[in-house]
Amino acid sequence: MTDLRIDGDRLWASLMELAQIGATAKGGVKRLALTDLDKQGRDLVVQWGRQAGMSITIDQIGNVFMRRDGANNALPPVMTGSHIDTQPTGGKFDGNYGVLAGLEVVRTLNDLNIRTEAPIEVAFWTNEEGSRFVPVMMGSGVFCGAFSLETAYAATDIDGKTVGEELARIGYRGDQVPGEHPIGAYFETHIEQGPVLEDAGKVIGVVPAVMGLSWYDCVVTGMEAHAGPTPMGLRKDALQVATVIMQEVVAIAHRYPPYGRGTVGMVQVFPNSRNVIPGEVKFSIDLRNVNDDLLNTMHAELLAFIDKTRSDTGLTIALDRVSYYPPCPFHPDCVSAVRNATARLGYPTMDVVSGAGHDAIYAARLAPSGMIFVPCKDGISHNEIEDAKPEHLEAGCNVLLHAMLERAGKVDS
Repeated sequence: MTDLRIDGDRLWASLMELAQIGATAKGGVKRLALTDLDKQGRDLVVQWGRQAGMSITIDQIGNVFMRRDGANNALPPVMTGSHIDTQPTGGKFDGNYGVLAGLEVVRTLNDLNIRTEAPIEVAFWTNEEGSRFVPVMMGSGVFCGAFSLETAYAATDIDGKTVGEELARIGYRGDQVPGEHPIGAYFETHIEQGPVLEDAGKVIGVVPAVMGLSWYDCVVTGMEAHAGPTPMGLRKDALQVATVIMQEVVAIAHRYPPYGRGTVGMVQVFPNSRNVIPGEVKFSIDLRNVNDDLLNTMHAELLAFIDKTRSDTGLTIALDRVSYYPPCPFHPDCVSAVRNATARLGYPTMDVVSGAGHDAIYAARLAPSGMIFVPCKDGISHNEIEDAKPEHLEAGCNVLLHAMLERAGKVDS
């Protein structure tokens, strides 16, 4: 079985064809969830699935499952997939690669007349990006019960259009109840979206886990005043106090290497005038770690620092935790299947913990799951210049083929 390989040229051609739907002038893709362009992309992938002999099931949140029967269809399917919606300034590979790699696995099995014991399925999940509707990873989140179908249906975009209405409009509001679709095991192949593999000169990242994250909104309230007449010692400068907290966010992350992360990515200053002392600053805080105990410790240290800063300065500081996702360790059997495939194929490899969220996080709540990473140029993603080498994409798909065969079983002819 070591000589089994996918058709890398066919995989690349499919990626490039899908990328034409919503193509941007800078070489990227803008195909937001549940738009007419998303419908075109969905229709194309479903057409390809049917041409590969797969049956199609769509659930009520628009998740699409394309199935290749196995010798024993009573077994739950070995599934792979990702998403085909993009960021407003997205690239050709984020999500799309995982879906089309799964399709290429099926095409290869067909070419070689290989029959699996368990069925093989390729899924693409609704609104993974969260660019048009929140929450992110909506389709897989509803599927695993993280939030209700009703909550998802009621989500609106900036024009007030709802998910439920838009799913019906584009013809992808299916009948199957989310979560009733069985999964025996789940694999997701993805560009890394970071620089680690490229920097290390490795082709395959074995993903043992995804970092947990804790998101906050912080508001520091002082008093706006004239920048000239107000002495330094008598000021209630919200921005200067906010920057002290921002520096501590970074310091907390540095205290918990190698997977501690601390980011302030959004800042709003009021009144935002050059000769007025800022009276209010709103900013985001993003803490991450792969260890839940350490993430909780980072959370506690942030709370303690803000309490001390509030006491030291006399300013009002409000902190609201708006999101929390615990770290997601992947199943040892699926991680082992990826390792075995990589070793069998002889690719340079290393472990890479994912710092980004993926649908595999929610799939892992219901079935043994694992992920495969390949490098992307300069670690850039969520950007129109996102790029990956065809040979790396081919390698990741070869690993996916062998890992899925290990889990699904190959029927001897």
